[in-house]
Amino acid sequence: MKAYGTNDEEKSFEHELAGKYLTFNLAGELYALPIRPINDIVEMQEYTEVPRTANYVRGVINLRGTVIPIIDLREKFGLDTKEYDDKTCIIVVEIEEMQTGLVVDRVSEVLEFGDEEIDPSPKMSADVQVEFIAGIGKREKAVYMLLNIEQLMEKKELQSLEQEIDQQEE
Repeated sequence: MKAYGTNDEEKSFEHELAGKYLTFNLAGELYALPIRPINDIVEMQEYTEVPRTANYVRGVINLRGTVIPIIDLREKFGLDTKEYDDKTCIIVVEIEEMQTGLVVDRVSEVLEFGDEEIDPSPKMSADVQVEFIAGIGKREKAVYMLLNIEQLMEKKELQSLEQEIDQQEE
């Protein structure tokens, strides 16, 4: 297996991640999601809790007639929780053909990251989970964690959420 750092691998890695991202703040850190899977951004709203779900699943909301689960990214990433405020938003994304809401502290702006502004995600020890970080975006002095939306939620988690939602709708 080749190590990162060779020109061919770097170019294919960067080219794959280059593009437009929605940036947001979470616990004082900067993150970014590719625009492609984002369907909507809505203000935080009341939700219905769903029993026996993971601690990061806040519950479900009814968004224009569609029931969608909402996931608190602070909780998912193991960050300190905080009270929701008027800047708290839900980013509605489509993962594995299922709409899911991601609760973030504050949505910032849409930025386009070019090849030269993206580095591979850092290598960490085995006990640090960074599989959902696709790369690192650099803009002036800011560093953004570019998230891999498909890796953010495992398929079995999505299936479990879908079953819980179906039960709620009955």
